[in-house]
Parts: sequence; structure tokens; C-alpha cells
Amino acid sequence: MTGLELIVSSICNATFCEVVYDNPITDTLLPAQKKELLKIAEDLNGKHLKIGTYDQVDMAAAFLPIVYKYQQFVDFSSILDKGVWMMMLQRPKESAAGSGLLAPFEIQVWYLILAAVLSYGPCITLLTYLRSKLVRDGEKNISLTPSFWFVYGALLKQGTTLAPEANTTRILFTTWWLFIILLSAFYTANLTAFLTLSKFTLDVEYPEDLYKKNYRWVAPEGSTVQYVVNDADENLHFLSKMVANGRAEFRSVNADRQYLPYVMGGAVLVKEQTAIHHLMFEDYLKKTKAKVPETKRCTYVVAPNPFMEKLRSFAFPKNSKLKLLFDPVLTYLLQSGIVTFLEFRDLPSTKICPLDLQSKDRKLRNSDLSMTYMLMGVGLATAIAVFGGEMIIRYYVRIKIRKNRGERTRTKTVKTSKHRRFRIQDDSHPPPYDSLFGQNSRYKMNGDSTTKIINGREYWVVGTVSGDIRFIPVRTPSAFLYQRDK
Repeated sequence: MTGLELIVSSICNATFCEVVYDNPITDTLLPAQKKELLKIAEDLNGKHLKIGTYDQVDMAAAFLPIVYKYQQFVDFSSILDKGVWMMMLQRPKESAAGSGLLAPFEIQVWYLILAAVLSYGPCITLLTYLRSKLVRDGEKNISLTPSFWFVYGALLKQGTTLAPEANTTRILFTTWWLFIILLSAFYTANLTAFLTLSKFTLDVEYPEDLYKKNYRWVAPEGSTVQYVVNDADENLHFLSKMVANGRAEFRSVNADRQYLPYVMGGAVLVKEQTAIHHLMFEDYLKKTKAKVPETKRCTYVVAPNPFMEKLRSFAFPKNSKLKLLFDPVLTYLLQSGIVTFLEFRDLPSTKICPLDLQSKDRKLRNSDLSMTYMLMGVGLATAIAVFGGEMIIRYYVRIKIRKNRGERTRTKTVKTSKHRRFRIQDDSHPPPYDSLFGQNSRYKMNGDSTTKIINGREYWVVGTVSGDIRFIPVRTPSAFLYQRDK
């Protein structure tokens, strides 16, 4: 006996099989209402009610959605439940959260980070240029190329050869470093969480995803889904365009299992929640009996968000007296939980094939590291492209030099001056040995030079040409730069 038959039999037992005035449900009614119920019951006793067809029925004993346009044709009973229509699709092998390296941040965040990397370098150049024009303290502006490499190097947590002395430039550098520290901390934490405890996500979660991502979907012919999609007053009417272009279709089948080939082919099945759960549970039991491994039994999955929701109830002919008789009984059946129990009694208490299977043997796959391979490929391709560009430019410059042999001397002079200016600006490397102890040494080294131990280290005490005193380490690795016997 099905759950619906039990509900109808319960109504019968509570109304016709016993004396109506002994029923506690009618104890709160007025005498005139009791007499009317007694008269209705007497008229129904011994009669057969036609239930289950849409034409010429006395009562539609089915979970019918309460649709506004239907109310002009029938009277709905008291609400039985809220019908939920879900989307079932084939379980994907990988989460839709994205590649492993990109997953910690949304795509908008990555765009903003890219914008920050591309814009902060020019900002440093512009601000240092304005400062060099407004403040005459001898510090020059930082050109665009060093600014860009500083931003890029700091992003990868690398050092820089730039050594700004102005407080304004130092604040600019510190701001970018703080940004990188916080960004790296958030990225590392989220990447760890994604690779270990990430939640499995689907590409289709809302009805809008079917339309935006052009997913094929199928639903029963003549169902509520077909009515809602075809109704211009419903919110889901935009899906009718997919029906028109063949991406959605309504099919009539003899058994729900006949929908599974469509789902295995990549389509999304839209059906009432209870029917989908029965279909998935039946498929799971079939694979269990066939000794299919546990990890391969959950072939299908349900989207986390519903396709639509509608209140459901029984239906009576317009102005039927049966509504007055049956509504109190249906209300008590609903409040006692009998309707919900009978609706889900054949299903397990646990969730059938949940979205997240709680797999504990999470191992890194190639999909998690695909971005790493892509970065290597892009880096190599970029290096090759830059190398080719340099060769082309050098070849073009050589041709130009050959055409202008008369200006060779001037070109060498300019080139030499550029190198000198570059050496003057680049003071981050250790000074040459000759500048320390050669003929033009800035230190005075003679036989009277003494040593001094400071904090456990031995230093040479030497004087500079300007009269200052300097301490040069003796027995540390860096002392080899200052060997006195050379």
C-alpha cells in the first residue's frame, strides 16, 4: 500500500467509518456545522469517489502544486507540504572551484592583484619624480624598469638592490611590502585549506546556471516544471528559450530509471525531490548488489540549491462541499507528522550520495598542479620571445651603426658615459679593492695601524683621507675583502 493510499484510508477512518459526532475533530464545531457535516457524510456513504484522474473527478488526491491560475478552476485543500524540485546531474570528477593554485581567491581578487602589480610600479616612478622636482636633496627619481622589478621581486618575496634614502620613498616600499606580507599569508592559509579540507562544488547550483552555462536539461512531460517554464508570469520563464533552441526538453517515460541515460550523457534532470531521492537510492542499491566498489557507487549528485519550490495540496471541484469535510482531517494528519513520515518512509535516514563524500585520502592530483605547469610553459615562452626580440633589436642596431660609421666615435662616447652613469647610480655592490687599499685608497694603512677587539671581534683601526676612523674586520669571512698584504 502506497503512502497516498494510507492517507486516503486514514481520512476514511476518521470520517465515514465512525459516527461523525463522536469524532474529536468536530467537537469544536458549532451545531449548525455539525449538522451540515452529518448531511454530507450521509450523502457520501455507500458511494464511490473517483480519485486519480484529471477529468470528472470528485477529488484529486495527489500532491498538486498550488498555482494561482489553477485557483479559478478548482479549490485547493489545506497545505500538505512544500514541494521541492531539484537538479540531478552526473557527479563530476573534479570540483568546480578551479585549479589548485588559483582556488584560494576568486577571479575578481586575482584581477585586482594583477592591477595592483601593474600600477604600483608606475606610481613609485611618478611619486619619486615629483619629489625629485619639488625637493632638491640630491636623490634622483626611480625609473620605471627598476620600479617594476622591485614590485615583481617583492611579490615573490625577493630582495632589491634599490636603497632609497628619502622617507617618502621608504614609505612607498614599506607599503608594498606590507601588502605582500598580508596577501601571502592569506593565500598560503587558503591554499592549505583548499588542498586538505576543500568542499566539493558543482558547476550547476542554481537554475540560472543552466541558462548561463548552456547546460542541457530534461524534465517530465506534462509536469509542473513544464507549466512553470512556459508560463510568462513565472520567474523561470527565461528557461523557455532553452526549450526553443533544443537545449531543454520534456519527455514522458514509463519509469524514472529511463532518465538516467540522459544524465549520463551530460544532461541535468529536473524532478521532484522525493522522486530523485528514490531514483538515486535505487541506483545505489543496484550497484551495491553488483559488488561495485564503494567509491564508484555514487554516480549521481544533486545540486545544493532547489530548482523551484511550490506549496502542494489536494484539489476539489469548484465550490465542492468535500473541502469542508476533508480539510480538518488533512490538517491533523499534517500536524501529527503522518504525511511527512509516509512521504519519506522508503528512504534511508542519512543523505543519499551527498555532494561531499568526506574522502579523507586527499592527494594532490595533476589538476591541482596544472597552474604550475602552465606558469613554467608561459615563463619559458616569454623568455624565448624576449630573447628573439633582443636579437632582432640588436640586428637592427647593427645595421643602423653600419650606415652611420661616421658617427662611431660619438656613439662610443655616449655609450661609455651611459656606463659610467650606471656605475655611479649602482652602488649596491661591494667597492673594488683598489678603492680601499690601492694607490687611490680612501684608508691610510701603515705599520702603525693597530687592532681592536669589539664585542669579541678583532678589527683594524684605520684612518681615512678625510681624518675619520674606520674599523675593518680581521678574522671574519668578510675580512678577505680587506687583506692587507695585497
